[in-house]
Amino acid sequence: MQNASQSALKSAKKFYSSSTKLTNTEVRKKRNALFEEEKQRQRAAYVKRVEKILVNYKGQPKDVKLLMNKGISTPYNCAMHINEFLMKRSIVALVNGELWDIHRPLEEPCDIEFRHMLDQDPKLPNQVFWRTGAFILGHVMETAFKDNVYVELCSFPPIPVEKGCFVYDVDLKLPDWKPSQRELTSLSMVGGELWDKNWDFERLEVDASLALKMFEDNRFKREQIPDIAQKHKQKRVVLYRMGEHIDITSGPLIANTSQLYRFQVAQIHHIKSRRFGPLQRVQGIAMPSALHMHWWSWDLLCKRASKPMDYLLPDYFISPSKEPTQQKEDNVRAAVEN
Repeated sequence: MQNASQSALKSAKKFYSSSTKLTNTEVRKKRNALFEEEKQRQRAAYVKRVEKILVNYKGQPKDVKLLMNKGISTPYNCAMHINEFLMKRSIVALVNGELWDIHRPLEEPCDIEFRHMLDQDPKLPNQVFWRTGAFILGHVMETAFKDNVYVELCSFPPIPVEKGCFVYDVDLKLPDWKPSQRELTSLSMVGGELWDKNWDFERLEVDASLALKMFEDNRFKREQIPDIAQKHKQKRVVLYRMGEHIDITSGPLIANTSQLYRFQVAQIHHIKSRRFGPLQRVQGIAMPSALHMHWWSWDLLCKRASKPMDYLLPDYFISPSKEPTQQKEDNVRAAVEN
């Protein structure tokens, strides 16, 4: 680990991707090059034929009609024309009633609303923030270790906010490692430092073939991508990028890392999967910058988040033909609905 105690890692062998022999740093560099190339290709297609669309905003400080660029302008660009405060605090938009990322280009004429963490009904913003916290756990685990530890991210299941923590299941290839409190604190700092980096969350839809190329170094993602693409209307895969971290999720995620304030890696414990073998479950909790809390209240939440949780383990997502248990399907459905 780059900042934490090295005692647990001194005896670790040097690991690479089993398929391409690349380190985590090299894998990130490759993924980013492919992501950026595809992003520019898609953007160029719209720039060549700019088409105007009408966007209707209803809300504070006043209703506004905007003429924006199809496939280029985003809810963030709309907010820039309306109110600076709206632009900074909004974490997600509703476009024709559909949850929409703040930096996702608009595709058609639409009605638009904005949501933030202090809404009278914060359920939707909370869900978006929670999902983003799990996404960030992936970033933490991929970047906090030196390259002698090859980290493979498995998945971050849709844990309801009410459970008290978000999670990411990973393969650290360190079967005997039990992180100390000092090491957990060092991991937490990687997430906590994002507040000052001011990184946007970028969304990109890609063909399954490109997604497979980007994640050929990850045995879990390689297996998941065909099924994810099959469930998508256009048979595509939705990716997100934050800084140099790229992962798969349907989203939406928050707009910018400045909307994240406190971040805690609360627990890492070993789990077993009949499908994937031994894994580590990383549990975390975060607080948005819009909310203020006394340190002792935050400490109570962190203690709750540190209790090992076995809800929605990876085997819950085995297809019914492989694992025909109705209870597991019910658990997954309940989590998604929340």
